[in-house]
Amino acid sequence: MKPLRTIAVLPTLFTLANLVCGFFSIVVAARVDAPHMAAMDPTVPDITNVMLSGWLIFLAMVFDALDGHVARLSRTTSDFGGQLDSLCDVVTFGVAPGILLVKMCPDFTYLHREAIWVIAAAYAASTALRLARFNVEHAEDSEHLTFSGLPSPAGAASIASFAIMFYTLRQEDNPLVYAEQIDFVLQMVLPWFAIVVALLMVSRVPYPHVVNQIFRGHRSFGHIVRILFALVAVAVIRGYSVPVICCAFVLGGPVRYVWEEFVLRREHKEPLF
Repeated sequence: MKPLRTIAVLPTLFTLANLVCGFFSIVVAARVDAPHMAAMDPTVPDITNVMLSGWLIFLAMVFDALDGHVARLSRTTSDFGGQLDSLCDVVTFGVAPGILLVKMCPDFTYLHREAIWVIAAAYAASTALRLARFNVEHAEDSEHLTFSGLPSPAGAASIASFAIMFYTLRQEDNPLVYAEQIDFVLQMVLPWFAIVVALLMVSRVPYPHVVNQIFRGHRSFGHIVRILFALVAVAVIRGYSVPVICCAFVLGGPVRYVWEEFVLRREHKEPLF
């Protein structure tokens, strides 16, 4: 075994920032008291903690996206950096969303106490399997424009985005007439959606690398306009637009796969799992 003598400082700090965000996301989510959440009283800080836990996962995604780019720009990519990144991702994009899932669905947790923890544990385990497979199969010299299976940050984002929606729905001044009913339905559906996300992470369904495909190289003027309007929508109605965008990305992969497989009759090189 060759001893490790030096590491790249700046990329490592970005990667550890990802871990710190995931850690504090777990800490904040752990402070949520389910009985208070079930009352859906906006004056109780638990609802704010759910929202903050979700945003911490999104902040971790920023650090996760930056560490690789910083390493490539500084030409300091290494096996150590790749392994550390995956270890941090297991916590931030596997364990943290699992715990947040339990805490932001108090009605489902009350009705199915054992099931919700099994789902959360299965989600975390699927994230670990997905990251381990990526480490084994990933080639450093590839263009890295697509993923085989749903990327773990995207899966975590699809779960964390509902924390933002629940916070919006549970506000006293929410203009939606059926906000409480929508909230209850989402709580009943979200754990099963988490199972779908977990399966997509360990699947071979192809997904685009969003950062590389959207921001790398030269694009048309219309491409910039679409990005601008998407950012405006997120800023103006983030409570609803963020979950819609995340779910569209997650479910778009299998829809595209089925369309190509059964409608276009296009054979895929890899099996589904």
